[in-house]
Amino acid sequence: MVAKIKSGKSLKGALNYNENKVKQGKAALIEAVGYFKDLKDLNFYDKLLRLTDLAQRNERTKTNTVHISLNFANGETPTTETLQAITQDYMQGIGFENQPYLVYRHSDAGHPHIHIVTTNIKKSGERISLHYLGQNQSEKARKSIEIKYNLIKAEEQQQQKPDLRVVPAEYGKQETKRAITNIVNQVVRTYKFTSIPELNAVLQQYHIQADRGSKESRIQAYGGLVYWITDKEGNKTGVPIKASSIYGKPTLNTLAEKFRLNETLRKPLKEKLSIAISEALSLATDRQSFERALKNQNIEVLFRRSDDGRIYGTTFIDHENKAVFNGSDLGKEFSANPLNAKFNKTEPVQQPATYEPAESIDVLDILLQPEQQDIAALNKLKKKRKRFNL
Repeated sequence: MVAKIKSGKSLKGALNYNENKVKQGKAALIEAVGYFKDLKDLNFYDKLLRLTDLAQRNERTKTNTVHISLNFANGETPTTETLQAITQDYMQGIGFENQPYLVYRHSDAGHPHIHIVTTNIKKSGERISLHYLGQNQSEKARKSIEIKYNLIKAEEQQQQKPDLRVVPAEYGKQETKRAITNIVNQVVRTYKFTSIPELNAVLQQYHIQADRGSKESRIQAYGGLVYWITDKEGNKTGVPIKASSIYGKPTLNTLAEKFRLNETLRKPLKEKLSIAISEALSLATDRQSFERALKNQNIEVLFRRSDDGRIYGTTFIDHENKAVFNGSDLGKEFSANPLNAKFNKTEPVQQPATYEPAESIDVLDILLQPEQQDIAALNKLKKKRKRFNL
């Protein structure tokens, strides 16, 4: 069994995520512990207010949401009763046995799993510490449950883990918000980028674009951010989804924190990437061979080009180490101008041909010269006529 714990600041967001899955027929509420109504009688606000009532008892603590997923191996088919018992043991193991919580069984993945939504604020207003909760209490509870219920161990489950690569979005193929949420959360969580353009360099691989709006738009005026699905040419399609409405809230403020953190996290990867690019550049005979050499090392280069083909920007994506760099951040030799000089060698400018008449030019040849040489031709013709009159 694999246990994952996420903490956050929005109980409503965590609850909405699971309730939307229920509406889509991809999840079912199987237990509500610490609630004062039967499971079938609970509406959305009953579920939410029970948790927010506790959260409001400690307004100083902003991180008051705990969203847990317990994931079982492919082939395991625990019954609802077993899942309820496992949840009870797990919550007791991490010190949340006295907290109200909701348990949802999901069916939107290849492996069976449940989601648990609760709060870390006690009835007394005291906060349950989340520091090292996953590494300490959760790991002990997980190992104990695996033995008690004869489950496949997390270490073995990781070895048989299916391919979880994100599939590019395709407008109309699935619900827009869900497609954007899955891709954005995966990219934000795994890649190290330090700006919106760097984030978009990765997102465009999955046909998604983060958009701050035009300079005159209300979106930019209020510091907003939306996400679009794009077509294969990069054109926006459908309707945009507000960042604040996506689970995890990848807003500008949230991303700004990621930018600062990623600036530090990607530093150790810079030198190795620079060496790989330098080697590929030294062997490349043209842009295509340069791109192929990098691709063989799981590195992607994106050229930003003007209408006339000139390179005015480059971005390198190290997919192996999940790091994104502008070319100029890696070194001057990887910035736009040197790469443009190497890969966009211009042909020498052809000078317009000038007419140099031969000494024995014929009158007919003079008359057939281009318009721009009419005056010269006329003068020549006069000289010829003088010779004839002699």
